Amino acid sequence: MGKKSKAEKKAKGKKKHELTAGTPDLASALVQAARSMRTVLSRNLLESGLYAGQDGVMLSLAETDGLTAGALAARLGVKAPTMTRTIGRMEAQGFLERRADADDARLTKVYLTSVGRDRLDGIEAAGKASEEIAIRGLSDKQVRTLMKLLRAVDGNLQGVVSEELEDEN
Repeated sequence: MGKKSKAEKKAKGKKKHELTAGTPDLASALVQAARSMRTVLSRNLLESGLYAGQDGVMLSLAETDGLTAGALAARLGVKAPTMTRTIGRMEAQGFLERRADADDARLTKVYLTSVGRDRLDGIEAAGKASEEIAIRGLSDKQVRTLMKLLRAVDGNLQGVVSEELEDEN
């Protein structure tokens, strides 16, 4: 027998889980839960005058103001044309403004306006209210376990995405 790989050593002593007939469809359950969460969040955001997806743009700009549309699209995992349309809508609503970059006038950067900054507390409140609904009836321990499991699933999926991107290059 040859040497064991790192993955084999890591897997030693752990059960390998495989989906079998009769097992709940994990992908469907995760997608449905995400959709339901997004629907509740969207309803909660309407009070702030925001639509689904706009919260992510505003929170990204609150963290790092002055991003390009391409940088925002990459951060949020959407295509550049989608982001450009979203920025246009949000600019018309008075939440954002586009300005030429001070160092490179060829670049246009997006900034929160004072109206946009005023909406950040509403976004935070909508998110908190949505989370409270989502975890209703779960114990603190169950919530911690759920978070740990979701991070593990996301890590596994991110690893596959990273490997696929490396294979393409």
